[in-house]
Amino acid sequence: MRGRVGLLLAAGASRRFGAEDKLLAPLRGRALVEHAAAAMRAVPLDLRIAVVASAAVAVRLEGFRIVAVPPGGQAESLRAGVRAAGQAERLLVALGDMPDVTPEHLARVLAAATDASPSASHDGDAVLPPACFPRLLLPALAALEGDRGAGSLLRGLKPAQLVAAPALLRDIDRPDDLGG
Repeated sequence: MRGRVGLLLAAGASRRFGAEDKLLAPLRGRALVEHAAAAMRAVPLDLRIAVVASAAVAVRLEGFRIVAVPPGGQAESLRAGVRAAGQAERLLVALGDMPDVTPEHLARVLAAATDASPSASHDGDAVLPPACFPRLLLPALAALEGDRGAGSLLRGLKPAQLVAAPALLRDIDRPDDLGG
């Protein structure tokens, strides 16, 4: 059994970003995905898993167990990550296109989850990743389908929500989002 597992989802199709793989786009001197990976590396976890669709992204994720999937929806990536995590006590899920999330925020999300309740980030309006799921909810994550992440599951369960500044939770979808 694994204790605390980090799951970095980095297998999106980047449809709104254009032809370039957004996770490799430069931001503050390094590839976009490297920011999220560095934050997760700084959190004490028993295992770090990255679900990727690109070998070019995978080589930037030292210290992560790589799970390769074809580009697709978030649910497919989540299912692959849940399978790789096995019987984790806690599964901390973060996105590779959220460069401003800090190790401190990830640690608070991880600490807020209980054996019966997930935790999630909140920007004042919506429940967002990063989120943490107890082992009890891993089957529900593994049952998600389509291009939806765990947001609907989190909203339905009313997780312990952590309020964070909206800038901390920005995600990069288009080239213009890289500014700032």
